[in-house]
Amino acid sequence: MSKLRRRIEHTASFAQRLIEEAAKFREAAERLPPGTERELLKKRVRQAEAALQINDRLAAPQSAPPAALGHVLATKHR
Repeated sequence: MSKLRRRIEHTASFAQRLIEEAAKFREAAERLPPGTERELLKKRVRQAEAALQINDRLAAPQSAPPAALGHVLATKHR
């Protein structure tokens, strides 16, 4: 018996969904008092923003790798 994979057709782009997710978590964090839950939500905001930056960098035409990866790529191509 084969399993069928659920397919989801998104109406918003990946970048737009990341922006909305970050905004949702930021608003939720602002409503909470200082504490662990608030810090976890702020961490989710940072993760969504980092994912957005990575997505933008990968989507850019002729994008160069981040400087931190320069030494790794230089040693691979010798």
